[in-house]
Amino acid sequence: MIFSNREKAGKILGAKVKEKGYGKDSLVLGIPRGGVVVAKEVAKILKCELDIIIPRKLRSPFNPELAFGAISDDDSLVIDESLVSLLNISQEFIEQEKKTQLKEINRRRKKYNMDKLLPDMKGKTVILVDDGIATGATMKAGVISVKKKKPEKIIVAIPVASPQSVEELKEITDEVICLYAPSYFVAVGQFYTEFSQTSDDEVIEILKKISKRKREKFIKNNKQKI
Repeated sequence: MIFSNREKAGKILGAKVKEKGYGKDSLVLGIPRGGVVVAKEVAKILKCELDIIIPRKLRSPFNPELAFGAISDDDSLVIDESLVSLLNISQEFIEQEKKTQLKEINRRRKKYNMDKLLPDMKGKTVILVDDGIATGATMKAGVISVKKKKPEKIIVAIPVASPQSVEELKEITDEVICLYAPSYFVAVGQFYTEFSQTSDDEVIEILKKISKRKREKFIKNNKQKI
């Protein structure tokens, strides 16, 4: 299965999530940057609230594309101890990489004008969305972060993922909705015809639309109370 782009993947994924029975009472959280584009389409179909969460992968010293863990905006941490041991990654390097990624998280929070860590999600069904999953470390950090907020259910929804990551995520979530989990998996980009990097400006534009809808909803609700 090859997706033409993130928007199309999001529409197909959104239809699948809706088919599973999730709808307007859910909260969709997109992972920047590409995951926000997919999440936007999912939230449109479900007609539900959309926001973002910012976990970042911890990069291996000799191969930045290989993650040995991940960290989220509230310091939720995932470490693959077996990979750390195999690559002989020092504690000093781990601490430095954590600082580097937390700095990037803070940069994005300021860039995206985020005034709080996460929206209220107590008792809600929370659906975490990305454009794809390789190792699963980034998504796991996101899941751990969300669990602290005591939602009723945690769902992970992605267009494509490695089979191993899907199985591992099933162990820490209520459900994983994945359109395609091929046995031969090298990188997420191989399953997209168009997979250019999503810019901060694109994410900001989506967030502006979210803020506008929230303001309109607030005004509407308060008019009804008068």
